[in-house]
Amino acid sequence: MTNCPPAEWAPHEAVWIGFPSHPELWEDDLDPAREEVVAFARAIYADGRGERVILVCADGEAEKAAAELAPFAETLVEPFGDIWLRDTGPILRGDGGAALFRFNGWGGKYDLPGDDSIGGRLAASREAPVEAHDWVLEGGAIDGDGTGIVVTTEQCLLNPNRNPGATRATTEERLKRDLGFREVVWLGEGLLNDHTDGHVDNLARFVAPGRVAIPEPAENDPNWQVYMHARRDLEAAGLEVVTIPSPGRVLRDEAIVPASYMNFYIGNAAVVVPLYGAQNDAAAVAAIQALFPTREVVGQRADHVLTGGGSFHCISQQIPA
Repeated sequence: MTNCPPAEWAPHEAVWIGFPSHPELWEDDLDPAREEVVAFARAIYADGRGERVILVCADGEAEKAAAELAPFAETLVEPFGDIWLRDTGPILRGDGGAALFRFNGWGGKYDLPGDDSIGGRLAASREAPVEAHDWVLEGGAIDGDGTGIVVTTEQCLLNPNRNPGATRATTEERLKRDLGFREVVWLGEGLLNDHTDGHVDNLARFVAPGRVAIPEPAENDPNWQVYMHARRDLEAAGLEVVTIPSPGRVLRDEAIVPASYMNFYIGNAAVVVPLYGAQNDAAAVAAIQALFPTREVVGQRADHVLTGGGSFHCISQQIPA
């Protein structure tokens, strides 16, 4: 049995979800972002058929709002800078242990108090055995299938703003040593204007052992070459590739944003897909539903969460059963 993190479709005990807490970060998007996060949490909870939902709040005001909006959820107050717990939280392995990595604000872009320590505090809240590793890794930069295969991007993991001097060989050795993976599949670039420097959870997601979903380019898609190269690299690695329609060119304030249906979260009862009011919203939900016939696939708008730079997968971190 491999000691790598279980696949996301394996049973969960619960999920941590970051709750928008800082008005100065969210401005006019605070209340609508909270509503989107609660709708996501409600779909994952699935009237108690899904998994326990723990809304992680940075302060008492946010906890009060979370408790009022989401009475079905548990709340936990732990100071943090922003809600992207996929990247700042611990990565839980198959043996129940927690792997902690250094966090440097996505290469020094966003240095917010608490983000570099929230992972250890969440692990402590579960009394999980902790192994701390002295290199930078965000959870959204990797995606595994539970058998020991992991996919990532060179743009992020080999970026000098993360681990200066790291090579493919040294990075592979670290992933195998510290997270129990046996095979690393490298993609090149991530999505245009993604401030995470190309996190793979916006580009390629395992949906079954050895089977990866990637976007199918839409008309006038700013990422069509990225998707084409990802398909080439995944197939060259011997993986089965399935495609999901892309939202295409999504603009906010006239700028292209890294909108992606691939930032879905796989819960016990439901798979929740972020939607953007794009032409392919319904087609993407239908395509993902076909991949998860035993779960309900739910599309939820994520426009306001996206103003912060990510979507549903980015704000969540599952706790394996």
